[in-house]
Amino acid sequence: MKRILIKNAELITMNESEEILHGDLLIEDNRIISVGTKVEPKPEDHIIDGTGRTVIPGFIQTHIHLCQTLFRGKADDLELMDWLRTRIWPLEASHDEESIYMSALLGIGELISGGSTTIVDMETVHYTNEAFQAIAESGIRALSGKVMMDKGTDVPLGLQEQTEASIRESVDLLEKWNGHDNGRIRYAFAPRFVISCTESLLTQVRDLAEHYDVFVHTHASENRGEIAIVEQDTGMRNIVYLDHIGLAGKRLILAHCIWLNEEEKEIIRQRGVHVSHCPGSNLKLASGIAQVPQMADMGINLGLGADGAPCNNNLDMFNEMRLAALIHKPVHGPTAMNAHHIFRMATIDGARAVGMEKEIGSLEPGKKADLAILNLNSFHCNPSFGTDPISRIVYSAMSSDVETTIIDGRIVMEKRMMKTINQTFVLKESERAISRLMKRAGIHV
Repeated sequence: MKRILIKNAELITMNESEEILHGDLLIEDNRIISVGTKVEPKPEDHIIDGTGRTVIPGFIQTHIHLCQTLFRGKADDLELMDWLRTRIWPLEASHDEESIYMSALLGIGELISGGSTTIVDMETVHYTNEAFQAIAESGIRALSGKVMMDKGTDVPLGLQEQTEASIRESVDLLEKWNGHDNGRIRYAFAPRFVISCTESLLTQVRDLAEHYDVFVHTHASENRGEIAIVEQDTGMRNIVYLDHIGLAGKRLILAHCIWLNEEEKEIIRQRGVHVSHCPGSNLKLASGIAQVPQMADMGINLGLGADGAPCNNNLDMFNEMRLAALIHKPVHGPTAMNAHHIFRMATIDGARAVGMEKEIGSLEPGKKADLAILNLNSFHCNPSFGTDPISRIVYSAMSSDVETTIIDGRIVMEKRMMKTINQTFVLKESERAISRLMKRAGIHV
């Protein structure tokens, strides 16, 4: 039996009472055994000195595009549809097996080093198996799936697919990867958004998600131009249409949801749909500011996500938490979206969004050991005396403060040293890969 013992740490539990404890945390195999009580070490224990350190539940990012990490800095200062049509789609269409693998590893390395332990990932049309391979090797917990696109204008040939081929490939990937490594990896159907998908594809996804009991992850109502296209094609607004075809439900994770009317918010609430708030992406693409305080007041479950590297340009949950807390205050007042609410979105509410609130999202005995250890002994996080520890994390801490990351009871980074990813190799090969893709796509920056 493998044991990891963290001694003498501050423990931000995020249990139902949001207790903050000081003491030891014991992990056996992939589960947390005890939190806060003193534990006598055994000779075989891997002991981590937690003195002066803060242990938090691993962050759960509910909207990520690993396939786009290579495109960081290649699509700046553009509106959504131009961003997609002139840069992102051509680059995605230029991917090959090696570049997808490197893009995924590059993104996962950044996520792990910033304390993110679970992601909801959307890949591109081809080579998703290679992204799953990177996920498997790295140790990160993930829901992922190939993007589905059987419709649309200005879509490069390399991203155009037939409905049945898209379904078949998705199901093949699901049957290969869903439940891999004792459930650490799960499949989620990933239709890109309504304007990229026929109704036939979306209704088949609805039925297959129910059959296999898996999630559906898609974009919705990110941009007013997108909504206008959906209304032109269907005669309905985005969320109304998704509800009309039976996709709105507890298995659905919607990224963005910026431009919603009251009817759409009520559908999301009634159906138990989960929303991923992506403030960094929404600001950079000038998409807008989601009505998060109102959705929260309605009881809609909200998670946080960085989206993709070319529309953010980082995958840093500390950045997303700070933005999510700040952007609503000028309109709704300084108490809106307080630090505790934001931290819940990044942890236990994110776990709820992926249907794993009984397994991850808090530091409690019996839960899976997904956590990060922070070293907040820095100029930007002090003084600590008299400071709410959660406010300190949300408003002051940075991803560079993450010292150690543990996922499923496995140390994947310790003292800032990656254990599952060769950083030097990935950085070198990523440069080679993006150079190749840009030449193939005919893009010059």
